[in-house]
Amino acid sequence: MFRPVQQVQGAAARKQRKILTQFTDFTLLPALQKKLAQANFITPTPVQAGAIPPALEGRDVLATAQTGTGKTLSFLIPIIEGLQKTSAKPEQNHGQKQGPQGRGKSPFALVLLPTRELAMQVEQAYRKLALDTGLQPALVVGGLSEGPQLQAIRRGARLIVATPGRLEDFLRRKLVQLDQVQILVLDEVDRMLDMGFQPAIKRIVAALPTQHQTLCYSATLESPVKEVVRDYLKNPARVEIGSVLKPAENVRLQTFEVPTDKKLHLLEHLLRSELGSFLVFVRTKHGADRVAKKLNQSGWNATSIHGDRTQSQRTAALRSFSQGQHRILVATDVAARGIDVAHVAHVVNYDMPKMAEDFVHRVGRTGRASKSGVASTFAAPEERGDLRRIERALKITMERFRVKVPLPA
Repeated sequence: MFRPVQQVQGAAARKQRKILTQFTDFTLLPALQKKLAQANFITPTPVQAGAIPPALEGRDVLATAQTGTGKTLSFLIPIIEGLQKTSAKPEQNHGQKQGPQGRGKSPFALVLLPTRELAMQVEQAYRKLALDTGLQPALVVGGLSEGPQLQAIRRGARLIVATPGRLEDFLRRKLVQLDQVQILVLDEVDRMLDMGFQPAIKRIVAALPTQHQTLCYSATLESPVKEVVRDYLKNPARVEIGSVLKPAENVRLQTFEVPTDKKLHLLEHLLRSELGSFLVFVRTKHGADRVAKKLNQSGWNATSIHGDRTQSQRTAALRSFSQGQHRILVATDVAARGIDVAHVAHVVNYDMPKMAEDFVHRVGRTGRASKSGVASTFAAPEERGDLRRIERALKITMERFRVKVPLPA
């Protein structure tokens, strides 16, 4: 059975509690309030307003919301509050188990995410808000050297930000202890399940104490996610912001019927016609490199990201795109949930996504935090049926354009 949950939906959440229109309305430590103000966090997003109060009370939280709604801050704030309060009370720390090889304390909080990129972004966000420089996090992910990760754990990291595969490996080798974790965050849990991490998550949760708080975030509530909720959450506060299977309303959706061999010409036309950064999604790794190469040959600043690139290459590509050194990032779906760039002006589905859910995640890279955005989908004439299936599944109708060849220069 699906456990009953408390519905906390948008404006309703604010009616149930004190109206929280600014971060200063939250009951937070003064030092954390100061950090938030310095980082220019003034008005909480709906998911933050709905999730933070019950999380601060120690309740489990189940939140469904579209990407770019501020989920990271909604779980980092309760973690930072809890870390600061427990570290300030010696009597609570007395008897804390030592970490592996007797060094440092066991972690207080654990955040699990599906990809290295997301984990790195969460770790960086924590470092910007952390109140005590002694409460350093440990980043535990595959694709990077495990030496520094183990050193951070042995130094007594109170927060671990991890992908399930690498953390499970450390557990199996008895290199990390999780039996003192008080807060577990499962972020993008639907994506973790899609990637086959359910067995790893199960073994990780089994290593946690029976009594702990769980904050769970998902874009959907399909059957596998409901199983996670049933198994790991206890009477969670339910936060639901908007439709989780529909693109944000502030994203303009348009589709172009264009022959496959004219897609590159159309992309260059859009680049000439519109301002801002472009995130271009293609189906294959080879396609990502090919499109990026052709754009560069035509004088555009483009880089690519996909599964065959090393972690350092992927990190460098993301950094150069987010900092504006490259206007165009060509990506496979590995990046659909691994990119958190402040403002992507235009998302282009150069190749049609396979599923409606993939469409939502791609398009969710623009129009974040209530900003406007544009999403263009290129569909060859033979893909009309696929396009209609996506529209029916999401209950949307995209603005349609038919491309005239040749395109204007």
